Amino acid sequence: MSDANELPPVITIDGPSGSGKGTIAKLLAARLNFALLDSGALYRTAALAALNRGVDLTSEIALAQVAKALDVRFVVDNGRLRVLLEGREVTSDIRMERVSMAASKVAAIPGVRAALLQRQRNFRRLPGLVADGRDMGTTVFPDAQVKIYLTAGAEERARRRAAQLRGEGVSVSLRDLLEDIRARDTLDMNREASPLAPAEDAVELDSTGVDIEAVLQRVLTLVFDRIQPGVP
Repeated sequence: MSDANELPPVITIDGPSGSGKGTIAKLLAARLNFALLDSGALYRTAALAALNRGVDLTSEIALAQVAKALDVRFVVDNGRLRVLLEGREVTSDIRMERVSMAASKVAAIPGVRAALLQRQRNFRRLPGLVADGRDMGTTVFPDAQVKIYLTAGAEERARRRAAQLRGEGVSVSLRDLLEDIRARDTLDMNREASPLAPAEDAVELDSTGVDIEAVLQRVLTLVFDRIQPGVP
């Protein structure tokens, strides 16, 4: 087995929904010119595929089969991550609330997580990888050089999600969003397979009331303390 120091560096950013980890991961990957893994998009796409096929979301065998056969591609276009399922763009579809809730259920299935594990690890390549998810630092890349656990209060996360959806022209209820976020937190933190939790060696950052640029600068400081990604 290769020594971890011989492999391309990995920066993991884990945390609950709405904590800002996806935004930070994209900004960080662009700044460092690293590859980007949005692991949540994989689980959302698997959930959407299961919903489209009418698969029972409690059936581990059926869901694992969906995950194993998942025909998904990620395309980075002008800094935007596009997701293609069976050749059709589903970038917006996988962000729908029904898909988000289904993704938390699907992600709790051990067979699904096992089916997608190696696919996630295959994103590791030179010059490095920024991996965004819920178990990146604990399960997928336990040897990552930098591990961040980014969180924020549930109320703030609900407000951020509401602002995002309203900006897309979607009418939403802040109270319903808050209930959904708390329900997803409960599912993610209490699932049997790779529950949401900070890695023992992760740096925990709370983004409540902190702007994105300030969070990014804090993360960059940690990165430059631990690795030398060769940023101009």
